[in-house]
Amino acid sequence: MTDLLIIADPTLMAERQGWLAALAEERRLSGNTLDAYERDTRQFLAFLTQHLAAPARLKDIGDLRPADLRGFLAARRRDGAGARTLGRGLAGLRSFLRHLERKGLANAAGVSAVRSPKQPKSLPKPLSDRQAIAVVDAHEQLAEEPWIRLRNAAVLTLLYGCGLRISEALSLTPADFSGAPTALRITGKGDKTRIVPLVAPALAGVEDYIKLCPFPLAEDKPLFRGARGGPLQPAIIQREMQKLRGALGLPDSATPHALRHSFATHLLAGGGDLRTIQELLGHASLSTTQVYTGVDSARLLEIYDRAHPRA
Repeated sequence: MTDLLIIADPTLMAERQGWLAALAEERRLSGNTLDAYERDTRQFLAFLTQHLAAPARLKDIGDLRPADLRGFLAARRRDGAGARTLGRGLAGLRSFLRHLERKGLANAAGVSAVRSPKQPKSLPKPLSDRQAIAVVDAHEQLAEEPWIRLRNAAVLTLLYGCGLRISEALSLTPADFSGAPTALRITGKGDKTRIVPLVAPALAGVEDYIKLCPFPLAEDKPLFRGARGGPLQPAIIQREMQKLRGALGLPDSATPHALRHSFATHLLAGGGDLRTIQELLGHASLSTTQVYTGVDSARLLEIYDRAHPRA
């Protein structure tokens, strides 16, 4: 759908670029969200240009009908896009058209009349306590170099012990750990800052890694380094986790992000309240955190079915 060299006329493309810049500067959306909105609107303009047999113009955007948008969603569905992808794409289009509407260049009524695709309810898949502890154990790491084994264990422990996203863990610097802190200041999605407790095993893991790391670690530079000394990339940790899955007999759902789910699920099972877990995870909405209630209920039902004499 996006193989066209020209997907819209220059005026419309300039307005789209201005909208994306406004999202980055004013709303401070994350890079991943901006990339997704750029891709979704590019695909829509390419669809519209094919549909019209001419580069899409601002007037065409102003004349959009709900049927045009449903046609785009149907085309994306035929290409294999799921409900979540379609819902995000529609959210991006709504945002773009409202931006144009505020400038008097379009009417957003058409896109507002289209319902978002119904989202499937998918529960996070946490690891068990034993599985999570095995994954973060330095002795279970599979790298040949001792310092890399300690590095991998330290990163994974931060994901499970502090509930960090992998991008958050890899953005930490040595300065964040100076003076044996008991908490970390984390900048997450949308540049939102939160404070998370630094559990003793996570601090010890980082200190062990620092002792053996063969590269100079400047206080304000990334703490975790790749084999050649550059900043450690998420793909490396994802690859190491894939190896651990095979070695420990874990399911495919055991990813680095699953450790963050496990952090929240195990806190909830231990009596933690949702509001506190929301703050620790850096979720903007409590509804996102409430998904973990479903996980815990599912686990209780599983235990009941397996163990209760009346099950």
